[in-house]
Amino acid sequence: MTKHFLNKNTIAIVGLGYVGLPLAMELSKVFNVIGFDIKKTRIKELASGVDINREFSKKELSRSIGTKIDFTDNPAKLRNAQIIIIAVPTPIDEHKIPDLSPLKSSSELVGRNFQKGAVVVYESTVYPGVTEEICVPIIEKASGMKCGRDFKVGYSPERVNPGDKVHSVTGIVKVVSAQDKKTTDLLAKVYGSVVKAGIHKAPDIKTAEAAKVIENIQRDLNIALVNELAIIFNKMGIDTKEVLKAAGTKWNFLPFQPGLVGGHCIGVDPYYLTFKAQALGYHPEVILSGRRINDNMGRYIAEHTVKQLINSGIPVKKSKILILGLTFKENLRDTRNTRVIDIYNELRDYGVKVFIHDPHAIKEEVLEEYGLSLIDRPESKKPFDGIILAVRHNEYCNHTLGYFKKLCNSKSVLIDIKSVFKKEMAVKAGFNYWRL
Repeated sequence: MTKHFLNKNTIAIVGLGYVGLPLAMELSKVFNVIGFDIKKTRIKELASGVDINREFSKKELSRSIGTKIDFTDNPAKLRNAQIIIIAVPTPIDEHKIPDLSPLKSSSELVGRNFQKGAVVVYESTVYPGVTEEICVPIIEKASGMKCGRDFKVGYSPERVNPGDKVHSVTGIVKVVSAQDKKTTDLLAKVYGSVVKAGIHKAPDIKTAEAAKVIENIQRDLNIALVNELAIIFNKMGIDTKEVLKAAGTKWNFLPFQPGLVGGHCIGVDPYYLTFKAQALGYHPEVILSGRRINDNMGRYIAEHTVKQLINSGIPVKKSKILILGLTFKENLRDTRNTRVIDIYNELRDYGVKVFIHDPHAIKEEVLEEYGLSLIDRPESKKPFDGIILAVRHNEYCNHTLGYFKKLCNSKSVLIDIKSVFKKEMAVKAGFNYWRL
């Protein structure tokens, strides 16, 4: 069966975002691929060779369009696939509760549009039990078919690191799981045809779901630790960066840095496991403690910006602050769950006039999601009383301190969240400088 599948069959990817599109591109090197997304504009762009996320060039997309990948918003085409991989977002709502609506709606859509004998694989991050206890019943109801008899289900968590060209789809060990050994072996062969780093077969779906969700919880807690250390060291008048540099000389010291924790993974995934834990009657203290620290870092940075303004003799109310960067990560376009917005909102509450510039963020998405209008050129709004370097975009790192100083009044502050510049050089340039 496996050999036959690798030679002749078709794979469909549902959801063509930062996870789905790279997977579709890699699988298209071996299989015929149906790339499905409910967003007509996304399909139209991809079909014309445009990836608005800038993960792939027009040349790269053009090699697959019409030959190996069929980009479509027609769900009926999913019936041509023997394996359907669902890679839709799993966000949280304003109350930090998992929002499974994209997963549920995609499960229903697939249930109405797949062939008997197909394998449905989920890649979205979830808490243990979602695939079998929530998604499978939806597919069964929509299709009128029975899981295990008429179709099979699997789970292979995404491990995409947007913007990382080294740890790509092919360069990260792929965890695969399914409801039975035969299907697990099939998925291992399918993913293994493109993933060169290796395949790990989890014993069951819940184990794979749990493994995925704790990957980012571990990172979240480590960042929370250094964020808390930064708060403590700031009260002591100690430079956190220098402390971490010194501690980092020990062979087993983990190199985590303080900062904002946003995006669709680290800042979200912990709430999936804590939600399930609380539903089972257990209150996860360590995980939620780390989340509280990281969720409050935007407010902490805003408060210290205000303190730096006061120390510089600058009236806080109606002062002008320029925030450089809004995306959750450097050199990306993704602004989902960015915690830079917390700094903006907190400063606005203090009566500060705040302007945001970001060369990568998509203006229309920022306006729709946050109601903000990004400025095109910082020079158009100068002089500023302070600058917050929030995201380490290459464009900002390539500028000199002299450039930033020309944007500001004679008395001004520089809040360097990512520690891009040396403190002594910033002070020499005329800034009241502060960093985490």
